[in-house]
Amino acid sequence: MAAILNQQAPVTLYDLHPPLEDFRTEVLQGLSQPQKTLSPKFLYDKTGSELFDAICELDEYYLTRTEMAILQTNAAEIATFIGDGVLVEFGSGSSQKVRLLLDAMPHLETYVALDISKQHLYESCVQLVGAYEGLEAIAICTDYTQPLHLPEIPPLKGKRKVGFFPGSSIGNLEPTDVIQFLKNAAMILEPQGDFLIGVDLKKDKVILEPAYDDAKGVSAAFALNVLTRINRELNANFNLQNFSYKAFYNPIGRIEMYIVSLIEQEVQIGDASISFQAGEHIRTEHSYKYSTVEFQDLAAMAGFQTKCVWTDPDQLFSLHYLHSVA
Repeated sequence: MAAILNQQAPVTLYDLHPPLEDFRTEVLQGLSQPQKTLSPKFLYDKTGSELFDAICELDEYYLTRTEMAILQTNAAEIATFIGDGVLVEFGSGSSQKVRLLLDAMPHLETYVALDISKQHLYESCVQLVGAYEGLEAIAICTDYTQPLHLPEIPPLKGKRKVGFFPGSSIGNLEPTDVIQFLKNAAMILEPQGDFLIGVDLKKDKVILEPAYDDAKGVSAAFALNVLTRINRELNANFNLQNFSYKAFYNPIGRIEMYIVSLIEQEVQIGDASISFQAGEHIRTEHSYKYSTVEFQDLAAMAGFQTKCVWTDPDQLFSLHYLHSVA
């Protein structure tokens, strides 16, 4: 682990990113399963993060603008819940949504950003501290879905921590994994920590499916970029012309996203060979949708009590403020 201080801006970077060998191992394991899979965390290299930012601007992608409207409408109330705590954002990305909270909390001194894409994470934090005078940012490059203890960081010692997990990334996890993630988060936030989480609500597939497979093909480019990353980092030879993208709503309550092999083919990943049948699917993501009660029940099983829930007028999205009682 190395800490790097930007001399022009108060940003400290802790690099806890998994090594390249872990990436190779997980990719080969995922592509060797009967149902081939690639973890959604691998979608977020620098290009992938930029493509996801573009998705958030699409007309079909209601999630970002709806959540931001909820945050903007309720920022003052949320700020009273957060108080003088340290704000810890999980999956910070471009750190756009947190700005709505920072606008309502000019007194906030310390912001911690956790994300898997190191360059995107660091650049976002530099931009953030440039926009908010007196704010210190601590960027931690890590897989935040796994058990994690924050390093010994002096500005965090003895401080109450409030987690912030916007978007609908919680839906990428199986419900049982949501419980474990929340338990892991409670350890990061320490006893009696709070957690503000964005949760996408259940709705008709005529709204859901275009949000994850847009007319401009940005969602497809985002998904297929993971193959480009594997080519670059793992010496593979995926031909992107031989793959397509599809997303659909599964009535069990989730959107499912896949890369589809268009032909029978064999791909080399270093010295390993992976065979694909024509029409074979690689699952890259799924996104569960919950009612507010369903998510509150999961949170309770992880030791969190719901203090408040905010939604939009159309009941598309929800924000849950949780308090750890474990």
